[in-house]
Amino acid sequence: MRELRWLREWRKGTTAPFVFGCIALAVLTLIGALFDVQHGAAALLYLIAVVVAALWGRFIPALLVLLLAMLGLTYVFPSEFWTFQILGGTTDVVALITFVAVALLVTRLIARTRRAAEALRQAQADLAHVSRVTTMGELTTSIAHEVNQPLAGIVTNAGACLRWLAGDTPNLQEAREAAQRIIRDGNRASEVVTRIRALATKADTEKQPLDLNDAVQEVLALTQAELRRNAVILRGELASDLPHVLGDRVQLQQVVLNLVMNGIEAMSAVRDRPRVLTIRTQRGEGDHVRVTVQDSGAGLDATSEENIFKAFYTTKRGGMGMGLSISRTIVENHGGRLSTVPGNEPGATFQFTVPQHA
Repeated sequence: MRELRWLREWRKGTTAPFVFGCIALAVLTLIGALFDVQHGAAALLYLIAVVVAALWGRFIPALLVLLLAMLGLTYVFPSEFWTFQILGGTTDVVALITFVAVALLVTRLIARTRRAAEALRQAQADLAHVSRVTTMGELTTSIAHEVNQPLAGIVTNAGACLRWLAGDTPNLQEAREAAQRIIRDGNRASEVVTRIRALATKADTEKQPLDLNDAVQEVLALTQAELRRNAVILRGELASDLPHVLGDRVQLQQVVLNLVMNGIEAMSAVRDRPRVLTIRTQRGEGDHVRVTVQDSGAGLDATSEENIFKAFYTTKRGGMGMGLSISRTIVENHGGRLSTVPGNEPGATFQFTVPQHA
């Protein structure tokens, strides 16, 4: 993993495009020599090498590859027409000017496109992080309860442990069991804090093979207090034979958390039937894995069904209208699809799919 991480970091630097551009230049020179191409055709081949270097969005490495390509045109593929002597070599003035102009234009366009794409990716990541932290803010009361429970258990068990040890004949067995309960409750509190930090931390996207059931269960553990506070019955139907998927754990958990929180809020006004939230994982069509979240709330009307995934559209009072839009972007960036599922039962059903890990 360290070797792969080093390779990814190296590819982000300025050396990688120059190295790959030079390799492309050498390969194309060999091809041109084998097939005895002329000056103009060689210029087109070298243009490919410049484009390869420019695809990284770095202008300086592409410019260096362009200079090497000009030397190759001058010394390896000399021209017999409109000749011009330069540094002891012969080149075609028209072909050289055209080549340089086109190469510079292509390089600048690609560089600007890559910078714009990178800025868009960073803006989407920042927006997703804001949405994730906002959702965590909505869970403040529940999170405090989740942390407070094991802390209260630690205090109670510590007091019991001291009492067992303070007797005339210390009961070491009971004290040992109380200490073990302290360790258990301490681990519970630590796990809650770890899950919160994982969701709130701003980090680069890193797709890795992961068990989607484990990711879903971690989100459900974080929302247990919220489910109890709203008297919601949770039904988990997680497939036992679910294959691993390739994805960013935190981002996919953000999607699940958003769908669960939306389902809980959608049932807040339900009084005439049980509030049931069902979350299901199963194999989808082809090589995809499907996650379904279904609530027993009021459901979606025709207008909401059509606009629910649009940015800034919300059915919640005080909502930003970005949660589902960001969730759909995350899922699509993973090669999947987030959608609603029509049905006759009360409530709304959302599902998303992500490809299996090959």
